[in-house]
Amino acid sequence: MTITKKFGVILANLGTPDEPTSSAISRYLWEFLTDPRVVDLPRWKWFPLLKAIILPLRSKRIAKNYQAIWTTQGSPLLAVTKQQQQALQTYLSAQGIDVQVEIAMTYGNPSMRSAVKNLLKSQVEKIIVLPLYPQYSSTTTGALLDAFANALKQERGFVPFDFIHSYHLNENYINALAQSVQARLKADEFLLFSYHGIPLRYENMGDYYREHCKQTTIAVAEKLGLTKNRWAMSFQSRFGREEWLQPYTDKFLQNASAQGINKIAVICPGFAADCLETIEEIDEENREYFLTHGGESYQYIPALNAVPAHIAMMGKLILEKII
Repeated sequence: MTITKKFGVILANLGTPDEPTSSAISRYLWEFLTDPRVVDLPRWKWFPLLKAIILPLRSKRIAKNYQAIWTTQGSPLLAVTKQQQQALQTYLSAQGIDVQVEIAMTYGNPSMRSAVKNLLKSQVEKIIVLPLYPQYSSTTTGALLDAFANALKQERGFVPFDFIHSYHLNENYINALAQSVQARLKADEFLLFSYHGIPLRYENMGDYYREHCKQTTIAVAEKLGLTKNRWAMSFQSRFGREEWLQPYTDKFLQNASAQGINKIAVICPGFAADCLETIEEIDEENREYFLTHGGESYQYIPALNAVPAHIAMMGKLILEKII
């Protein structure tokens, strides 16, 4: 394959604080939680509450969690995304593509603005944005598109671009998930698919995230040949008092033993890279919920991270926008 154009690829994810300190986390959470895509409460009502109560309390607590999992490359999310960036660069270059892969975060650093500027400075002729959200949600993919549009607003001249909307039923994605589960799932284990939650109100307003999650879950379960009594789908990481998508992961795990589920494996297909929500919340906090409520064994199946099948899937998504 010989293509003479130079392409820019933006590998994009949610974001991460710069340091595992309460001040850095407070800055990050402010950027994240003031995005109306994430929290759509009236600004006059939300901002004072966020600044006076939520940020001071959550920043200190979350800092301790980040300090326990921080790496020499930064947060686990950033460390894994750097691995993905390098592997995707190598994969695409091996296909004969002149490409520059940049990392961008919707919130925090590296910023979407810096990724766009780096690519335009390198004189790429087209930009392809790959949000690392298999399932679309206005709170994630929608927010990332806003960040990309805002970066372009600051440029007098920008090049053509493609934005990959979702890949929740992509065959290579489903196969990679199934292979990961197949290598780890024991014959006597129940499989729980846990996705990051969103407020139920957002779904009622038109966000079809739950349907994408359901389609992914069924596709993987069918690929694995699991009967309906061997798996379930739940939602984690809710925030605030209003109702979010259910069933809630923590409640499911607390009640699982009473339902005859004593051995469980949990996978989070919506996360392309392991991060605080998978490492601390799923692999630690929810493990404790299950085991202290009668569960016998618990395993977390890691995100696809930078495994070759995941990188090849990303590469093929990009190639579809190039060829």
